[in-house]
Amino acid sequence: MTPGALDGAPLLVVGAGIMGAGIAQVAAQAGHRVRLFDAREGAAAQAKAKLAATLDGLAAKGKLTADAAGATMARIEPVAALGAAAGVSLVIEAIVEDLEAKRALFAELESLVGADCVIATNTSSISVTALARGMKLPGRLVGMHFFNPVPLMKLVEVVSGLHTERAVADAIFELSRKWGKVPVHARSTPGFIVNRIARPFYAETLALLFEQAAAPEVLDACFRGAGFRMGPCELIDLVGHDTNFAVTQSVYAANFYDKRYVPSLVQREMVDGGLLGRKSGRGFYRYPEGAPALPRVAHEAPVAPREITVHGDGRVADWLAARIADRRPAREARSPWTGLALDGARLVVTDGRRAAELAAALGTNDVAVFDRPLTAGDPAGAAIAYAVADRASERWRAQSPAWLAALGFAPQPVADTPGLVVARTVAMLINEAADAVLQGVCTPEGADAAMKLGVNYPAGPFEWLAGWSAAGVAAMLDALDAQYRGERYRLSGWLLRHV
Repeated sequence: MTPGALDGAPLLVVGAGIMGAGIAQVAAQAGHRVRLFDAREGAAAQAKAKLAATLDGLAAKGKLTADAAGATMARIEPVAALGAAAGVSLVIEAIVEDLEAKRALFAELESLVGADCVIATNTSSISVTALARGMKLPGRLVGMHFFNPVPLMKLVEVVSGLHTERAVADAIFELSRKWGKVPVHARSTPGFIVNRIARPFYAETLALLFEQAAAPEVLDACFRGAGFRMGPCELIDLVGHDTNFAVTQSVYAANFYDKRYVPSLVQREMVDGGLLGRKSGRGFYRYPEGAPALPRVAHEAPVAPREITVHGDGRVADWLAARIADRRPAREARSPWTGLALDGARLVVTDGRRAAELAAALGTNDVAVFDRPLTAGDPAGAAIAYAVADRASERWRAQSPAWLAALGFAPQPVADTPGLVVARTVAMLINEAADAVLQGVCTPEGADAAMKLGVNYPAGPFEWLAGWSAAGVAAMLDALDAQYRGERYRLSGWLLRHV
């Protein structure tokens, strides 16, 4: 099989739900004749009718022509029996996420299709290797994991199990590209790329909530301030706590209960109580109201110090120096910490250590730590987490947020917890991505593309690493491990090699 072997080939989509209908639309828009089947009588015809209404609406808004909408619909044929698979070159299944149901479907399909027909599964969590077991030609099975809504989301994870022939995966990769998608190759491991690497995005916030480090609206605002479209709490409310918790449990069990993926007691209690998010009217927030407004942090104007020095080297230190260039600061590039020395006080970018620990190490009580900025532009009032050492003076408790505001941020106080909010989460995302590369799940480029396109992250984990350093990420994880102990914050061997 050549990479372009499936160009324009007739195909069958099995499952006419939201995912199946979306796949059928994308394939038909790319010029394929699509047969759409669903085991529920009339479901395929209903899906086509709904799709026709959607495309007519888009045409009315001028987002596509009426001719294009009509041509797309003419290529989609609802079929009443699975026997319609005869003669197609590709079958894409999008049925219930159940191992035995999918295996039964593949067994029936193999009795209907030719030996050169590719069978693709849209599974988001089941092992492609396990799904292929018992097939007559297991090498033809490949994962083709779309993201919802299919017509809008660009990412397709092309997942190879142990049986999958490379030529089959390459053909699906090329087909996805011609459909206007951005495909990435992935090895069939729990969670594939996106659902695996994304676990810390939720897990670290749930851990902070468990410790009562900050309110959900504060944590969400800090992530939005760092460039994320949504914070973890509002995103979980959108997806549904039951769905998110089920995925976490699945990844945890599939990894033989590795503590890095342990589910949260906070989320289990919410699921048990029916607080599922938007779908139930209440999750972290009540709906339709959503997140409450952030509390306004009152602070005075920063008092001009007699001496001001920018400590540290690298992107963040350079950014700090540029932000206060009008104050003509001194520079101490060889300092072991990054931040500002303001007479006897210290405003430090978190390296994972708590403010209290840094106060002891730096020999002054007046220490505040703030979250790591992810971008080098103007913060423009972006929320950022900070914590003040418990023995700091009242004067410094008032001045530390004043200086963060002077840098352009909207400071948000949180508990003096290691790594604060964004920095600890990004470090864990980088660490998880590094392990995925170490284990051959994907390439660094594949991880970056998958996380930006699959879950709309502002950057990929290896792009964040390039703006930080392996040593800096390792120090963050070591500090977290020193605080919590256990397996959760163990350093990836890939990162260890690059320190």
